[in-house]
Amino acid sequence: MIRFEDVSVTYDGATEPTVRGLELTVPEGELVLLVGPSGVGKSTILGAVSGLVPHFTGGTLRGRVTVAGRDTRTHKPRELADVVGTVGQDPLAHFVTDTVEDELAYGMESLGLAPDVMRRRVEETLDLLGLADLRDRPIATLSGGQQQRVAIGSVLTPHPRVLVLDEPTSALDPAAAEEVLAVLQRLVHDLGTTVLMAEHRLERVIQYADQVALLPAPGAPLVLGPPSEVMAVSPVYPPVVALGRFAGWSPLPLTVRDARRRAGALRERLEGMKGVAYEDESAGLTPAAPAPRPAPPRSRLFRKRDTPTAPAGTAVAAVDHLTVRRGRIEALHDVTLTVAPGETIALMGRNGAGKSTLLSALVGLVEPASGSVRVGGAVPHRTAPPELVRRVGLVPQEPRDLLYADTVAAECTAADRDADAEPGTCRALVSELLPGIADDTHPRDLSEGQRLTLALALVLTARPPLLLLDEPTRGLDYAAKSRLVTVLRDLATTGHAIILATHDVELAAELAHRVVILADGEPVADGPTVEVVMASPSFAPQVAKILAPQKWLTVSQVRAAVGATEREPEGRETTADREAKA
Repeated sequence: MIRFEDVSVTYDGATEPTVRGLELTVPEGELVLLVGPSGVGKSTILGAVSGLVPHFTGGTLRGRVTVAGRDTRTHKPRELADVVGTVGQDPLAHFVTDTVEDELAYGMESLGLAPDVMRRRVEETLDLLGLADLRDRPIATLSGGQQQRVAIGSVLTPHPRVLVLDEPTSALDPAAAEEVLAVLQRLVHDLGTTVLMAEHRLERVIQYADQVALLPAPGAPLVLGPPSEVMAVSPVYPPVVALGRFAGWSPLPLTVRDARRRAGALRERLEGMKGVAYEDESAGLTPAAPAPRPAPPRSRLFRKRDTPTAPAGTAVAAVDHLTVRRGRIEALHDVTLTVAPGETIALMGRNGAGKSTLLSALVGLVEPASGSVRVGGAVPHRTAPPELVRRVGLVPQEPRDLLYADTVAAECTAADRDADAEPGTCRALVSELLPGIADDTHPRDLSEGQRLTLALALVLTARPPLLLLDEPTRGLDYAAKSRLVTVLRDLATTGHAIILATHDVELAAELAHRVVILADGEPVADGPTVEVVMASPSFAPQVAKILAPQKWLTVSQVRAAVGATEREPEGRETTADREAKA
């Protein structure tokens, strides 16, 4: 159905091809998962299937790409629209109408389908993706995850033979992601649809793949094979595979169910150990940060003397019986929340639960209908921006919303000026977080992860005591996410409070002291991370599900605990000793 023959793609101005000598065949009726670190060319490969590369992006494509027998060199995207449906990383760039129902029908109208067929398919798709209650809603009023489902639905209604999906679950809550993936699996199994998908959150999708296509590094040859075999050599892999690698399981498990069946011996080793170490509860931090673990590397940019000071016992932010309305919709209802210095909170909940609205209220973008919000003693929506940026900073779902200049240097200069910081402050942050990025680089030429990191540096220039991040791991691979975790941990240890609105349960397990779950604008759970996520199948990380009822949340906890037990008895031969002898 899809065939790449010695394909290389070189963009205008680039000195090296983004993709080199690619050979790949995707049979009809299979779901092939494209994986690899950021920057290896996954989005370029997907764009070549739909014809967007090179007809829309420019550059030079050498070799041959065919889809259902059509050569993409001679068929432009509109001439492939009846065969290929594409959803990119940014759903907003996908929409051409104003309301949900109109967007679902637009693709079919373009293909000239009969009205009765269009009506039936719209209803089917509304039900499949849980969008029936949103059919008349303006797309601009939807949450990021709801927009993602609409974008996926709009390419499903024309019933294409090939689906090309770039990060399709990145903005979805766990339940919605499972529903979308179940729909894709049904299309593959029942209708013979061919799916080529790139996704960084492998813990969600790896078990659905028939084959995995791995690009291990830029310019490296592609590896294609069964998921368990490819995961054994892949530089990127989900927690269930990481645990299997650590425990020496073969073949590697891809699902929680398979891992639980093999985890008996590991559970016995961990029996009686404390799965979570608590921070200093006298400081008000009841949450469970993953432990035991080594202290994170100290950044020269985040030292104790740089930390915004607050009187002992005072809150960085306080939300009291907050209600927020967006038009006729009550987005938040009677929310009360207190944030302590140095505390990291994960806001979780289904799409549209009110997470982004709560962050917007904390940064003054929306005005309360009732109740109050105070950040550092100030009322955000009544505080002038130059003063507010020194109290609270927000990195939004789309980092490009903060990026207006033509170069990284110009962005940094503007950030120093807005924060009244010493010239060069922002550039020093960028150099620390994004080494190797030149001053004259245009922000739009950065990857999703690089844009996020640049936006984070702009916000941190003012050193706000409260840092807000909305879906911060969207578009990040595991290595980039690990770097982000290190930076955020470092900030927390120097006294910055952090609130993350996230669907990434693995990030919450790794980083958050406390989890707050919202449902329909109201908190339904608020407590230490381990207690909240262990009580919720939807929000529990993979390791917690595998090793339950023991309270372990991450592979790093398990690895550190097992390593500690091997080191304790003096004279006992350790794993390192055995490896040295071997």
